Amino acid sequence: MGIVTPIESVTEKKTYVIKRIEPKKQPLYSFLKRFFDFVLSSLAVAVLLIPMHIVGLVIKIDSPGPAIFRQERLGKNGKPFILYKFRTMTIDAEKDGPQWAEENDSRCTKVGNFLRKTRIDELPQLVNVIKGDMSLVGPRPERRHFYEEFEEYINGFHHRLVVKPGITGLAQITGGYNLLPEEKIIYDMQYIEKMSFKLDAYCILMTLVVVFTHEGAR
Repeated sequence: MGIVTPIESVTEKKTYVIKRIEPKKQPLYSFLKRFFDFVLSSLAVAVLLIPMHIVGLVIKIDSPGPAIFRQERLGKNGKPFILYKFRTMTIDAEKDGPQWAEENDSRCTKVGNFLRKTRIDELPQLVNVIKGDMSLVGPRPERRHFYEEFEEYINGFHHRLVVKPGITGLAQITGGYNLLPEEKIIYDMQYIEKMSFKLDAYCILMTLVVVFTHEGAR
């Protein structure tokens, strides 16, 4: 059986079964991953502190509302935490309920569109990494609402919670926001299965490529 097995449900809607994969026990890798997460994120925050304050000021000038967007996401083993991002949408963006961002999303502000294309909106998550809620590399964190929604047709979507979520990951550098959840989970589980320094370095390097090409941004 592969990581993802499609089946036809009684309603003729395609559903998926996700094979659970336990990450390999790598004590040295786990220790050094956390060490480099903390050190690199701390250095990045120190270097980018003034530019990040300028970005925050521009956001507040561009549209009403706070510069930093806070939202609950699920971390390792389903533990909730507050994720930080630069606000890229109007403050009433989810007045009709939780929604995934769409390409050329009308809810985005002018500055927000630029921040999303360049991925600058993700920079405050460096604080989440320093706190230990996230890693630099891992499956992107999602809200409980979407886990419940996706589980209705992707049986085992929650298996991606066995590791810390990341600012970037294999799914992001492969297809970005354009991937459907049933496609995204394949790359998330492949990352969990093959976690290593080499794969982490590859993800970070390719993320820089994505930042400069704007591929997959939404």
